[in-house]
Amino acid sequence: MSSRAELAIPDPNQRFPVPGSDVTYVKPTITRPNIEVGDFTYYSGLDFESHVTHHYPDVYGDRLIIGKFCQIAAGVEFIMNGANHQMNAASTFPFYIVGWAQDVPPMEAMPVKGDTVIGNDVWIGENATILPGVQIGDGAIIGAKAVVGSGIPAYTIVAGNPARTVRRRFDDELIALLEHLRWWDLSIPEIQQWIPTLANPDLDATKQAIRMWLDAHGVEPHA
Repeated sequence: MSSRAELAIPDPNQRFPVPGSDVTYVKPTITRPNIEVGDFTYYSGLDFESHVTHHYPDVYGDRLIIGKFCQIAAGVEFIMNGANHQMNAASTFPFYIVGWAQDVPPMEAMPVKGDTVIGNDVWIGENATILPGVQIGDGAIIGAKAVVGSGIPAYTIVAGNPARTVRRRFDDELIALLEHLRWWDLSIPEIQQWIPTLANPDLDATKQAIRMWLDAHGVEPHA
């Protein structure tokens, strides 16, 4: 008899990967051209795009880019550049938006912080808020209700408001090995084979498995 793992053929375009649940693969739900989401990233809810707020790409040109295999809990908010007010003048009030006779300030006068970019295999806890222009590295963990206003290195845990580093998840060697492996870019059959290693709490065994794979593929992890 075949095992469940042998039978499973994951489909990144399947909207609801968990029967009877509102867990949603995000990529097939995206309608906005300035939101890019990788395969198998999921959101615990049905309305991901409604949680990307103040997004006016025709004005600011900013994009939300999220990698593969990210885990986004319920209530996470991605606040884009349209939420920012001019802060280099006497008033922050947006007169030009709410009916007053004022020209729109030039874009260089506005606090536009660029694209928001989330790496791969990032876990974002419930009700966290990601502010405009933030860059979050692969494998990071964002605590529940955290407010992230600055960049987060790969494989780093942050929490709080403002979000601050709790600790790095792994030592330098394992982080380097994972960054060279980039398992999320492998084929589905290859990822299936890697799952026991990726879920193994014996990190020394994980290092050894990755070293062997990199060596077999001619990759030098410390190059």
